[in-house]
Amino acid sequence: MNDSRRRRRAATAFLGLGLSIAIGMSACSSGSSAPEAAPAANQDQHAGGGTGTPAAAAKITAMPAAGAQNVAPGEPVKVTVADGTIQSVTLTNQDGKQVGGQPAPDKKSWATTEPLGYGKTYTWAGTAVGADGKPAQLSGAFTTVVPKRQMQGSLNVGDNQEYGIAMPIALTFGSKVSDKAAVEKALSVETTPKAEGSWAWLDGDTSVHWRPKEYFKPGTEVKVNAKLYGVKIGEGVYGKQDVAASFKIGRSQIVKGNTQSHRMQVIRDGQQIADYPVSYGLDSDPGRVTHSGTHVVMSKHPTYSMSNPRYNYTDVNVPWAVRISNNGEFIHGLAASIWAQGKKNISHGCLNLSPKNAKEYFDGVLPGDPVEIEGSTQQLSAKDGDYSDWTYSWEDWSKKSAANS
Repeated sequence: MNDSRRRRRAATAFLGLGLSIAIGMSACSSGSSAPEAAPAANQDQHAGGGTGTPAAAAKITAMPAAGAQNVAPGEPVKVTVADGTIQSVTLTNQDGKQVGGQPAPDKKSWATTEPLGYGKTYTWAGTAVGADGKPAQLSGAFTTVVPKRQMQGSLNVGDNQEYGIAMPIALTFGSKVSDKAAVEKALSVETTPKAEGSWAWLDGDTSVHWRPKEYFKPGTEVKVNAKLYGVKIGEGVYGKQDVAASFKIGRSQIVKGNTQSHRMQVIRDGQQIADYPVSYGLDSDPGRVTHSGTHVVMSKHPTYSMSNPRYNYTDVNVPWAVRISNNGEFIHGLAASIWAQGKKNISHGCLNLSPKNAKEYFDGVLPGDPVEIEGSTQQLSAKDGDYSDWTYSWEDWSKKSAANS
């Protein structure tokens, strides 16, 4: 190897050694024997030194809100908490009395268990703990409305009573209801077994009725609840008190009558149990003819005094009278018309039976039993009284609900 090649190799070796030393020196920091660790990605710089999004504070929502005025006592009264749980809630009236209430099992909400009063001031107080572990305070006050007038509703059904399969539920008020949707929202009907049904406003908006789409099944248990207290019924008018009833539907009994055959059959639980001769209302007089359509038994009386000044009679006592409409139609006994029963229609709209047959029918009848009449020249309609519910088709009936309008 010549001298020039030896000199080049020695120079290359020297340069490589110098590069290795430079790299080793650059890896060391002044006064340290190990490299400094870089901050971890997304390291939380907040309390606790944990990782992830910071824990949220509790968010409390009170209904009614602090500062609210003219609150209807029937509106929901509750507290809800997001991103936390309730520790305590109190609602106190102006006399220092606490309103009853309780939290939900998950402690995410609290609601009253008793109604508020009219024209009172209520104060919220309480604490919730957020996901951040910090407390949040509930405070503030609201006032309830002073009504110009309170209105009461009454039910046509009673507790522990038994009714027929066509029985409508009627809730009647002393005057016209202007906020029908608010009232209907406060009403509920529970049936066992379940029956499809709907409310409908009748009688100039002073009465709302509930009926099933089809006749009730025998044995149905029915619960109706009208939570009217504190509900705004109209401008300045609020509900006075709640009303409720629980009742039962009895056996199925349907009367089928035909004014042209002058007969009346009684069908109980699908079996005919009677076929009576009848004298219906005089066909030639629209004021006396028995109306065709589905009537509903409204009441029954061992004796009843009949009067109709238009036809020149008053205080005619008849036995075993069963009212089937408010236009004067009854099923009752009348010995004086036995000669026409089963042959000719001569009554003033009633179904005349012999006293014996009338008593037999009377003993087995229930309010709410349907009486289906056909064959006459006049149809039963809403103007014929309170229980015209079954004269409407289901489609037309449903349209009378404020919830469906």
